[in-house]
Amino acid sequence: MTATTTIEAVWRIEQPKLTARLVRCLRDVGLAEEVAGDAFLLALERWPRDGIPRNPAAWLTEVGRNRALDRLRRTTMIDGKHRELAIDLAELEREMPDIEAALDEDIDDDLLRLVFTACHPILPVEQRAALALRLLGGLSTAEIARAFLVPEATAAQRIVRAKRALRDAAIAFETPRGQERRERLAAVLEVVYLIFNEGYVATAGSDWLRADLCGEALRLGRSLAALMPDEPEVQGLVSLMELNASRFPARSGKAGEPILLLDQDRTRWNWSLIRRGLDGLNRAMTLTSTPGPYQLQAMIAACHSRAATAADTDWIAIAAYYQALALAAPSPIVEINRAVAVGMAFGPAQGLAIVEALKDEPRLKGSHLLPRVRGDLLEKLGHRAEARAAFRQAAELTGNERERALLLARAGSPSGGRS
Repeated sequence: MTATTTIEAVWRIEQPKLTARLVRCLRDVGLAEEVAGDAFLLALERWPRDGIPRNPAAWLTEVGRNRALDRLRRTTMIDGKHRELAIDLAELEREMPDIEAALDEDIDDDLLRLVFTACHPILPVEQRAALALRLLGGLSTAEIARAFLVPEATAAQRIVRAKRALRDAAIAFETPRGQERRERLAAVLEVVYLIFNEGYVATAGSDWLRADLCGEALRLGRSLAALMPDEPEVQGLVSLMELNASRFPARSGKAGEPILLLDQDRTRWNWSLIRRGLDGLNRAMTLTSTPGPYQLQAMIAACHSRAATAADTDWIAIAAYYQALALAAPSPIVEINRAVAVGMAFGPAQGLAIVEALKDEPRLKGSHLLPRVRGDLLEKLGHRAEARAAFRQAAELTGNERERALLLARAGSPSGGRS
């Protein structure tokens, strides 16, 4: 491993912690990120020559602290409007007389504040996701652009706008409490799961799945679970992601083509991840008597994970969990998934009835999901011509090239696959 590779690996681990420490003092996410970046550039310059320090985190923190002091001094001298930052100078100068001793004292609190800041509901979801990957995942702008299949300029604009919005709104760098915490936590979990789902089935492009993006979401989720071990929905989300990620080895063929759940070779599933996911779900269930949406989805994923074969799947339980999910977090996507489960548990005609009730749902306009599931249910009922038409419609609407090829194949040969 080269020195540069080692430095980048250290940076990936330490960057969120360093940024969190700096945000606490600078009270500006954008400025804190710039200062942290300065520390990283200095490490790239000096560590290959001088060797990696005994305590890289302490080295980066001290450099970041000094750079932050320089920035604040320049700001107070140049712009009289920011004289109030003098208090930050004093805070920075006195708070870390022994940096190594202070490193672990409040980092969990700082990271938690950074999570809630990066995922603040004042930001549009796409900006939250980009900022979270930048600050908490350590991804570059180019990597974030590739993650969401957008131009690099678009990704950069999202990040800049997010930081500007947080600064202009004077969002406090704090962990909210009570009802506000519950509301903000929902936004945090939404962002993490959005990142995971974009990797699980990419909305566009030539890849069926993006394991790297799912890995980032899992890393963010696990960090959040470590910071908030008593939050059942956090534990539930991590469990859900682990159980779904366990199927990765079986979800595509040698040429990258999709393999749907009921056709997968379950011996290729990652059973270590399944055990972790099931253990996490058990922990989540001990924390509350009323499962939340992520716990309910994890319970559904667990039903699939516990089935040795597709025929062993407890579809009646899955349909019941989807019914509970529809009550806890109603959405047309939940209804589509419930239609699949009901169709498997009680027959395709009952599933189709749920689908037909959604045909005028405005939130599904332009989505391939409804015609895809409708085609599958029609196929099972023997209505082949209608099924082919539904699969063709779904193929026209999907942005994922692999999924489009699968749907077109089913349109030409309706018996060639299963949802």
